[in-house]
Amino acid sequence: KASGDYKTNIAATGKAIDLISKGAGGSFLQSNAAAVVRTLTINMDLSSVDRDMMSSFLSEGQGEGYAPQSGQITGILKQMKDTMEADLADVTAAGAAAKDQS
Repeated sequence: KASGDYKTNIAATGKAIDLISKGAGGSFLQSNAAAVVRTLTINMDLSSVDRDMMSSFLSEGQGEGYAPQSGQITGILKQMKDTMEADLADVTAAGAAAKDQS
């Protein structure tokens, strides 16, 4: 079900934001949530700059140059999460409307 996918993706993105903002990006990169975020980075409608930055972070992790980008990475993740939460609300509302019509 689509709402289940959204919930999984929102949870993974939330975990990423939490860990990265605490300086634990390395822990995040070793988690299952990183694989979910990696897939989202490919599939979501992101600017090429944001996609490149996320791809670089996900492949290089907390290596050299990570610290200055951490704020940008969490900002991109927050935008992704907000988008998915809005999409989930739309799917939930559409499902409720469909039930009301039947």
